[in-house]
Amino acid sequence: MLESLWSRRAVLVSGKGGVGKTTLSAALAVAAARAGRPVLLAELSPDEGGPSMLAGLVGAREAGPKVVSAGPNLSFVRLSAQEGHRLFLEETLPVKWLAEAALRSKALRRFLEAGPALKEMGLMFQLLSLLRRTHPDGRTVHPLTVVDLPATGHAMALATLPRSILSLMPGGPVGRAVREGLDLLQDPARTGVVVTTLPEPLPVSETLSLVAELKKVGLPLSAAVLNRMPEDPFTPESRAALERLLETHGPHQGQRALERLERARQARARLAAGVAVPHLGLPELALTGVALVERLAELLESTLEGAAARGREATP
Repeated sequence: MLESLWSRRAVLVSGKGGVGKTTLSAALAVAAARAGRPVLLAELSPDEGGPSMLAGLVGAREAGPKVVSAGPNLSFVRLSAQEGHRLFLEETLPVKWLAEAALRSKALRRFLEAGPALKEMGLMFQLLSLLRRTHPDGRTVHPLTVVDLPATGHAMALATLPRSILSLMPGGPVGRAVREGLDLLQDPARTGVVVTTLPEPLPVSETLSLVAELKKVGLPLSAAVLNRMPEDPFTPESRAALERLLETHGPHQGQRALERLERARQARARLAAGVAVPHLGLPELALTGVALVERLAELLESTLEGAAARGREATP
């Protein structure tokens, strides 16, 4: 799974609140950076001025629209619609001071901030600008960008709201920028969406609905992650013996644990049947914050190393 993700230019991480999406975004970025790939971890936050949990998880000292270092091979940025509008005006107006003067206009700022489609356009343009960045020798500054989406709706908005702009302005600099963004988001060779969920019936149902919506708007799904999978310590034989014991002696606190394991097993089977992409289970860990990110990154790295080893064994 990971080796294919690392070849993308942009990986969008989506999922319902409370499923560990932000932690997974951080862990993916840290794992890719450790694998030697320069990574930009981008946060798309509805509250651009509020505190950033994601920045803290990777050790970034600032959470703003300017790219900052967060460690070897790892940078961090918080996407900003206002920054995207500024970059767009700088690109389209003949001289930079005209863009700065335009942004000082309260009327223009109110217009750019009023419509949700224009806000999404600003966010998309800043992302495009970051993806375009190159070194003097032509190498891409960040071959991989991991984007933490704040909610499932933003993945949809990035793909659908700009269409309304295209219907009004199919040509010109606005139309070209929006079309370039949509082409990037809908190209499975350059963009992949990772959905994450929990091993329970309702979260998996919500995720399958999200997968159907992604397909409708043309966003390429690359992987699905079941987060906080409970550890199953039983062999088939020991599990059967425990079930017989519970039947003989009646309900016990172990019954609840067994039921949870069964729900997790069914959730994994249902997710595997409902998505035509690789799926990965990450264990439930008694860790939080940076320690949790570090451990998950290690697990993701070992998954990648295992896949590479299997590939070498399969090569004649």
